[in-house]
Amino acid sequence: MYKNITLSADENMISFARSKADQEKTSLNKLFREWLSRYTGRENIAERYDSIMEDFSSVTSGNTFTRDEMNER
Repeated sequence: MYKNITLSADENMISFARSKADQEKTSLNKLFREWLSRYTGRENIAERYDSIMEDFSSVTSGNTFTRDEMNER
């Protein structure tokens, strides 16, 4: 069962967050529930890993490396 709460934040930040959530085809409520789950530690490690990897999905090295280059120390 869900319980309603009231949060306060900067008006511009809320507007930007709503816009971003809309682009991601989700809602601020869903994002907050996901954050609260992570914050309270109820999310299992595999889900945390998937979430972290998804956050880094847009990160690129900007280059393609050879096997030798990847193994250099």
